[in-house]
Parts: sequence; structure tokens; C-alpha cells
Amino acid sequence: MGTYNEEEAIGTVLDDIDEVTDGRAEVVCVDGSSDRTPEIAREHGARVVEQEPQGYGVAVREAILTPDRPVVVTTDCDDTYPMEALPEFLAEINDGADVVSGDRLYHGAKAMPAFNRLGNHAFAAVASLLMGERVHDTTTGMRAYRREIVEEIGWTENTGLSAELLIRPLMRGYDVRERPIAYAERLGETKLDPIGGGAAIAKSIVTVCLEEQLRRF
Repeated sequence: MGTYNEEEAIGTVLDDIDEVTDGRAEVVCVDGSSDRTPEIAREHGARVVEQEPQGYGVAVREAILTPDRPVVVTTDCDDTYPMEALPEFLAEINDGADVVSGDRLYHGAKAMPAFNRLGNHAFAAVASLLMGERVHDTTTGMRAYRREIVEEIGWTENTGLSAELLIRPLMRGYDVRERPIAYAERLGETKLDPIGGGAAIAKSIVTVCLEEQLRRF
């Protein structure tokens, strides 16, 4: 997890992870907070890597590459994602999937602001068109990856890293599966600017799709 001023939710999320994994998960938080987020994370047994705030992608990339585990799971720290779905994600990996991606929009994502929901549908439509393959949720924060996948691919995006983490493996022929998940109302205030952040994500989707198309020639 990349964490930034999530003191209202981080304890709940870590408790949920601990419960559903029987305490066997190694949790890494890459943190640039100015509140008690890192302190609370450590109190709940997480490993905290402190980092100056440099954006979503920089933090998540560090969080993905820090643990030495064969499977890496990303999630947000705002209590919007269902940690009880983790065993199902891991079962898909054990069944041969390289990436398992949570589809928040399948059930409607009513807890998501309407503008964000519309934007996420648009991102998925653009990515599907450019890839020639249907995807439903390009910017979900909850995914499971085989470690070799995240090590082999060169990641370039920051705000749009979540979309890149889905698009590049999919366009390179890896076994990428989307799995419907519930989506809850977040705890605490959102940090993403829906206009500026949305534009950056859209640009990333177009850039990454075109790069991967050119890579095939």
C-alpha cells in the first residue's frame, strides 16, 4: 500500500488483512504522511517505508517491489476494498493467473462519487478500444500479481500506474483475470484531484496502449 494521511482507515484495513490471512501476510506501507498513519501502521505490525510524497505510482511501485514474496497484492488504505476477497484472489493465482484485478464497477460501485464512476467507465472503454480486448476497471487499487510479472515489466507511469499495471501484462499475453468486488465508501478525505488526476490517467492509458502496440512490431 502507498499511504498518505489515512489515519482514519489504516488501522481497520490492517486489522482486516490480519484477520483474513491469519497474520501470515507481510504488509508494506510506503508512507509520506504528515498525520499518524505510519505510527498506526507500525502498531498494527506493518512494515513502513518512509518516503517523501512523490505521487501514487512512486509509492505503489516501492511497495510492490519491497517484499520478497512470490505473490504481491496491492490495495488502497481507505477501507473501500473488501479484504475478505483476498483468499479468492490468491486462489486464482494458484489456479494459474498471473494478475487478478478487482472489478469495482461490476456491482455498480454506488459508494463511488458519480463523476469518478463515469470516469472509470470511460477509462475502461478507451483502454478496451485501444487494446482490442475488453476490460472493465482499469484503475482499481486491488490486485494480486505473481512477483516475476512486476519485476519483468518496466513501469513508467505515476498517477496512471494502476492502469499501466493492468494494461502492460494484458497486452503481453499474461493470464490477467478480472474479478468482481464490492466497493465501500471511503474513510477520510480523498487525495485525488478528479480533473487533473483523471486527465493524467487518461493520458497514461493512451500512452501505454500505444507503446505496447508499437512493441509488437
